[in-house]
Amino acid sequence: MSDIKSQLKQELAYVEWRDLIPHAQRDVLIVVEPSLDILEVGDAIAGDQVNIVQSWISQNLIHKPTPDQLSDWNITPERQFSTLIVQPFVLVQFINSSELQ
Repeated sequence: MSDIKSQLKQELAYVEWRDLIPHAQRDVLIVVEPSLDILEVGDAIAGDQVNIVQSWISQNLIHKPTPDQLSDWNITPERQFSTLIVQPFVLVQFINSSELQ
């Protein structure tokens, strides 16, 4: 595991949507689809691995939240996300409550 990835693993947090709203308002959220490992994505972004990140973007595996997603999340502010800050972005990945146990 890379040093960056080890550091990111320590910074991984579970946060409710209500706490992410200010980041959404600043347009810094990046949604990571469940098929990807949020730590891998964070490591690639932090390590400036442009080709990998571009590939994920082109496959819509990482993207800005859609207006529909934002509306849905605002209805359920207690919804849980895995989050990872990779300046200037906040990576978010929806998690099922069963994954928190």
